[in-house]
Amino acid sequence: MTTLLLLVIYLAFISLGLPDALLGVAWPIMKVEYLVPVSLAGLVSMTISINTILSSVVSGRVLKRFGTGRVTFVSVLMTATALLGFSFAPSFIWLVFLAIPLGLGAGSVDAGLNDYVAKNYEAHHMNWLHSFWGVGAMSGPIIISQLITQGASWRDGYLTVAILQFILVTLLFLSLPLWGKVAQLKTKHVTEPVTMGDKQPSAQPASPAPRTFSSIIQSLFSPLRIRGVRPVLIVFFFYCGIEWTVGLWGSSFLIEVKGMDVPTAARWISLYYASITAGRFISGFISMSLSGKALIRMGELIILSGAILLLLPLPSIFSMVSFILIGLGCAPIFPTMLHETPARFGDADAQNIMGFQMAVAYIGTSLLPPLFGLVVSGTSFQMLPFFILAYILTMLFNSEQINRFMLGAPTGNLRS
Repeated sequence: MTTLLLLVIYLAFISLGLPDALLGVAWPIMKVEYLVPVSLAGLVSMTISINTILSSVVSGRVLKRFGTGRVTFVSVLMTATALLGFSFAPSFIWLVFLAIPLGLGAGSVDAGLNDYVAKNYEAHHMNWLHSFWGVGAMSGPIIISQLITQGASWRDGYLTVAILQFILVTLLFLSLPLWGKVAQLKTKHVTEPVTMGDKQPSAQPASPAPRTFSSIIQSLFSPLRIRGVRPVLIVFFFYCGIEWTVGLWGSSFLIEVKGMDVPTAARWISLYYASITAGRFISGFISMSLSGKALIRMGELIILSGAILLLLPLPSIFSMVSFILIGLGCAPIFPTMLHETPARFGDADAQNIMGFQMAVAYIGTSLLPPLFGLVVSGTSFQMLPFFILAYILTMLFNSEQINRFMLGAPTGNLRS
């Protein structure tokens, strides 16, 4: 039963990655059809990001009320419907409206599945889970580019991905009874009950105090007051800054600074993404013998070595190798940080904190790559290794702070 549900979760993560790069691949054709400037892709992307962030922040409460299985089912249904809408959108403004459910669905799925796997499965499954996201992220552009090459429309690419999402919606509907059963099986192996996102019996609650807007906001942001949460969020923020800044601007660095041609630079950046995906698969095996703390530290040190190599005035081949090192270093950090959440903060707070982690990750993805683009417009792409170095040193400092908190706090609880 647990293996069957894990297979469904793996498929869900492939589907989560499928839409991520579709807009970037299809936009050069879409903008011509809709007769809009190239810059309006940013409006669609920003709408998706904002709604993903909002969904991630409130996901803890939604998951506790409705359960991980039901929230995942509804969220994937929302993304499938939005993608289907993209394939039929008669004008650009429809893309902006459809970006709202696409973002809301993605945020809830991401936070919910990460929380569920962190509580119910071993660390290697979390690494493999994010490796499957990489499979989806690489497959989306392949699907749409193949269809366009064969003379089909970009709409056919979105329609194909939407159909794949609806197939997953069917599987999620059929798997709904499994979510609670697996959670109950896991709770039998712990000494106290934990919240799995599915309703569980509890003691008779006290009469609730009247709810005001101020109390709701304070309750929503209460995880930020837990000791250790802020440095964790800083690590997530700058991790996403590294992964997405290199992904967005690495090709330009190789072309402008190292004098490569466009196809060669593009191939090496594709290897950067491949190194993240392969690295997460390998990290799943390594996590069986290394602790989460050691795995995160190892990844950060590999990124640091890649950043230093990129900084040195060496031939182009070393720059390309440095991108692969950065990708391999990135591989274990994100999934391992997520898997450590219940162990660090306890099951009671894990869902809310998971939502904040995902929200901050999306904020880092949305803000730091454009920030580098703004800086480089007045300087040079030679600034890239300095930015990566600053980000990774900030990550290392805050990661070690978290480790010190863990040494001084009771197991699984960093509350002050």
